[in-house]
Amino acid sequence: MEKINFKHSIIFFNFCILISPFYLLLNFEPIIFCLFLILILGISHGALDNIKGTRLLKLFGYKHIIYFYLAYIFISLLIIIFWLIFPNTVLSLFLVIASYHFGKEDTVFSFKRKFFISECLFFLKGSAVIIAPLLLKRDETNEIFRVLNFNFFEVQFFSDEFLIALLCLSLLSSFYISKKENINLKSVMIVDFLSLIILNLFLSPILAFTLYFCFLHSIRHSISLIFELDNSFKPGFKKFIKKAVPLTIVTGVIFLFAIFFLNSFYKLDEAIYKVIFIGLASLTFPHILLEYLLEKNEKRT
Repeated sequence: MEKINFKHSIIFFNFCILISPFYLLLNFEPIIFCLFLILILGISHGALDNIKGTRLLKLFGYKHIIYFYLAYIFISLLIIIFWLIFPNTVLSLFLVIASYHFGKEDTVFSFKRKFFISECLFFLKGSAVIIAPLLLKRDETNEIFRVLNFNFFEVQFFSDEFLIALLCLSLLSSFYISKKENINLKSVMIVDFLSLIILNLFLSPILAFTLYFCFLHSIRHSISLIFELDNSFKPGFKKFIKKAVPLTIVTGVIFLFAIFFLNSFYKLDEAIYKVIFIGLASLTFPHILLEYLLEKNEKRT
């Protein structure tokens, strides 16, 4: 896995360098393309949550998978309802949790310190996903936040100097987390950070996020799931596709239906933005909660 993650990071870094000039030449906002990638690659990396849910239910002594689906759907609907009522609060919480999730999941080796220290380091590391577009494409990023009825980052407190300081802390956290690891793992952490900077320097915020989310975060997580299903890549990949396709299709259909509905009230681009980010938030909260509960309870057994 170490070699695979190293090669994956290097390939993604070179991809970021190559894609940037092409985007500048085309000069268009590929929002529908971003939606397509998120529905196909981004959503699929969480499409095995039902299998993990089955494992969690067994640990709690439950046999019927219906309990998992009901709990997962209930949490997702709750997030959507709270977002509509308290958009600033829910999106702020989502950005914090997403930063922590990106920081932890994209750390391709085990890192354990005291609870609060490790959690803070993972949050700082993953916060680059949020801070980079705010610093490098502030107006475009704030426009997305405006569509989502979120104005928290428009306050004057978030100056360029403050955002640069946060970005430096994110880089330093990567150095600290990987200080005891070998050169390949150190390189993964640094190369991933540089890839984020390149993407947000040249591309629009939505495209930069989509490429990171789909081709770095999601594919990396999917690769780990493939090897959980089988020790060999090819048979594991076949099993992953077979198991991931049903829930990916169901989720994709729900997203498209939501866009069709919202397009009656908003412009198409605005409807897509709302569905992408509110939809991802509604899936991220139960996904992270599942990962946390499974990790904690499997350790006890």
